Amino acid sequence: MEGLAAAAFAAGLLGGVHCVGMCGGIAGALSAGSTGALPRRLAAFNFGRIGSYAVAGSIAGAVGGLAQAAGPEALLRTALFVAAQAMVILIGLYVAGWSGAILRFERAGAALWRRIEPLRRRFFPVDTDARALGAGAVWGWIPCGLVYGMLPLAAVAGGPAQGALVMAAFGLGTLPGLVAAGAAARGLASARRKPWVRQVAGAAIVALGIAGLVRVPQVSDLIVAGWHCVV
Repeated sequence: MEGLAAAAFAAGLLGGVHCVGMCGGIAGALSAGSTGALPRRLAAFNFGRIGSYAVAGSIAGAVGGLAQAAGPEALLRTALFVAAQAMVILIGLYVAGWSGAILRFERAGAALWRRIEPLRRRFFPVDTDARALGAGAVWGWIPCGLVYGMLPLAAVAGGPAQGALVMAAFGLGTLPGLVAAGAAARGLASARRKPWVRQVAGAAIVALGIAGLVRVPQVSDLIVAGWHCVV
């Protein structure tokens, strides 16, 4: 469980170059309208956003738990874990700019977003802490391949509470980038566009996914067998 949460946090931290593009604009606006080292409205926005991630993780954890209870637990858990690590690899490929396959999941979430998006208007202009909290809670459901890619990890975490923890860890991982975006949105946006920044972050996420796959006995056996065939 701790390993899944750590992997989710690392993916959020490294995937921050994408999150700045998705949420950096509103983060910068909230920071400009507040005061303090960590502006209250920016903090409230991120609290709402991470809270929504945790809710989604709780749902995924519950679904994953039911699926494992309904069939051969070891086999289903292995299959879900492999799928989760494959999604992490797809996230890394997307962040690096090497593949857009993960975007298919964003398109799949567009239908849900069309139902939720009108709620966003109730919280604009974001001129109070309460509105910032509400805006963040709605923003947490915006179609995002990185978020969708983390949900399989939440599904194999062991239950609703564990799934919520995994997604909260992912959200906390994205926090440094968005807080920095609030303080220096233009500079981060410029850095985010540099290919080497995205490629280094993406490669690190891919490495996380591969490391996760190697932990699966069946997969590691296949890798070893393939290596012996090559050499």
